[in-house]
Amino acid sequence: MCSKKRKLRTDFRKNREVRARDKIRVEHLPDEDSSEADEPRGERVSGKGSISRKRTVAGAEIVEDDAGVMVLPDVDRTVCRLGRVLRVQGLISIVRDDNDAIFQCATRRLLKTLATDQRHVVAAGDIVWFRPEGSTEGIIERVEPRRGVVSRTSRGRQHVLVANVDQLIIVTSAAEPRLKPNLIDRLLVTAEKMEIRPVICINKIDLVEPADLMPLVGVYAQLGYEVLLVSAATGVGVDRLRARLTGAESVVSGQSGVGKSSLLNAVEPGLDLRVQAVSEETQKGRHTTTTAELIPLPFGGYVVDTPGIRQFQLWDVIPEEVAGFFRELRPYVSRCRFPDCTHTHEENCAVKDAVADGWIDTRRYESYVQIRSGDAE
Repeated sequence: MCSKKRKLRTDFRKNREVRARDKIRVEHLPDEDSSEADEPRGERVSGKGSISRKRTVAGAEIVEDDAGVMVLPDVDRTVCRLGRVLRVQGLISIVRDDNDAIFQCATRRLLKTLATDQRHVVAAGDIVWFRPEGSTEGIIERVEPRRGVVSRTSRGRQHVLVANVDQLIIVTSAAEPRLKPNLIDRLLVTAEKMEIRPVICINKIDLVEPADLMPLVGVYAQLGYEVLLVSAATGVGVDRLRARLTGAESVVSGQSGVGKSSLLNAVEPGLDLRVQAVSEETQKGRHTTTTAELIPLPFGGYVVDTPGIRQFQLWDVIPEEVAGFFRELRPYVSRCRFPDCTHTHEENCAVKDAVADGWIDTRRYESYVQIRSGDAE
């Protein structure tokens, strides 16, 4: 909910400017009677100098969106244009405006210095106001409130992978590299938290016997998740994936080497995305896609191809709310003897009883315990 525009006193990032420490030797200290002793030694105690931790931002508003609390500076919309961030390359963001013109934009210094938990201020999929500087360059003045955010924890900060999507395509592989159900569960938790529609896509089914995947597929299908069995190499299931992408705002995510870019090339050959084979020595994927990129689809909608991930640590999910993001655990949480039950070691726990009776899949329960404990997959 937005507040009325006004002058805001807001925090800036700490240590955004490095102030060198004065190295004054005792023998070089000025005499008390000299004029040098009267010179200012640093900034005022009131903290209004160049390295103050707070500043006044005129005409701004505070908004809470799916990525957290944001301070939105006011912009002159008579000279600024509305655009969509296609990708971020270092300090430059590639932005497309409403007329399909492409601009290489830097980010306004005010946005980069505002205190935030986010690793980067601008992410692929962001809707921004930018001020054109010539025919191909510009300055991003403001990032609009986000919805449908997929993010993870990176060095204690929020790493926004993509913003403003309504569908999360979780891509994994049946083999080469091996299937990692725990990573699927972590992405499902993110989808549940952000209220994004998840679709589980298992690629490379031509390398295994599809019947061997049925127990895992059955567990997710019984929970109401859609599961697609596809092969980018043979074309099996590609039409179903194309139908899910048509007209939707999707992001494709998964570990390195599972074939995310290969699948998108199979869905739309004209994309010509770069691909690379899995390492024969480690059976792990090589990082081929280096940055998240928003790709408009000729049959409607767009998809964001993201770099492969090997670890996905959840952002802004406390242990006490993890059970609420597991669909099969929700009905039993209120039946436990203790209201603060962790469902891991307590007696008379309805969740543990349901696992013992076969109503909850044992592997999914173990995944819940691992995620709740905070261990990286």
